Amino acid sequence: MTIIPKFQEITLPMLKLASDGQVWSLADAREELAKHFQLTEEELEELLPSGRQARFANRVAWAKVYLERGGILSSSKRAHFQITERGREVLQDPPEEISIKFLSQYPEFQEFRSRSSKISEGGSDDETTDTPEETLESGYLTIRKNLAAEVLERVKSCSPRFFEHLVVDLLLKMGYGRAGGGSGERVGQSGDEGIDGIISEDRLGLEMVYLQAKRWEGTVGRPEIQKFVGALHGKRARKGVFITTGTFSADAASYVQTIDPKVALVDGKQLADYMIDFGLGVSLARAYEVKRIDTDYFEE
Repeated sequence: MTIIPKFQEITLPMLKLASDGQVWSLADAREELAKHFQLTEEELEELLPSGRQARFANRVAWAKVYLERGGILSSSKRAHFQITERGREVLQDPPEEISIKFLSQYPEFQEFRSRSSKISEGGSDDETTDTPEETLESGYLTIRKNLAAEVLERVKSCSPRFFEHLVVDLLLKMGYGRAGGGSGERVGQSGDEGIDGIISEDRLGLEMVYLQAKRWEGTVGRPEIQKFVGALHGKRARKGVFITTGTFSADAASYVQTIDPKVALVDGKQLADYMIDFGLGVSLARAYEVKRIDTDYFEE
């Protein structure tokens, strides 16, 4: 199985492309490099965790940047490049890989790294195989994963009554009820017939979403879901959401795909992710903006 090459594995093949002396567009280079590495469509479409850029495209772009900073490629216009005299010299006796360590022999690259790099804890940045975006997103995902675990533990430690209020608040945060002028309320109590909350999606209450909240450690199986579906039938309801701090069995997940009313299952991991995404029970600690050059501004 082909693995998407790291950006330092792309640098030498990119330089060899430019050995013809022509001006290459980044788009044409990506296409040729994809053929060189025999990448599949699936691999070419794999996105960074942010979902905003293809991983391979990101690595090709950074391979170009690093070669330019080392004076091996030059760029006369945006998203284009061509070989320099230094690049031709490199190809006369090419290394196995044009790595960060190799590029560090050039003063221009040393200056670039001293301005823009951050040495990661536990190792030299000469050893990195990730692009800056990948490093940033990897750090973000680690922070988010730890936060999600902490959120879920806090939710598990709260009272059943608080948890019922929480799931109602979450659905409202997600836009259910408010978009159509509706509302939400906790109704969990003795004799609630398995309904812990209700979201009214419109002012007249014609569209209702019924909720069940189970603050469980274990796995919720099909029998529990069937009880909830029975309660929905008793309300003549068409929509239900079953939220648990635990997990759902495969049988429970397959069961809800075949029934009417529609029932959405939200397990503990999804619950924590939704709370983070919609700002429930969490607050902003710090924000970073990643900006790009505005080429339009510099047009003369």
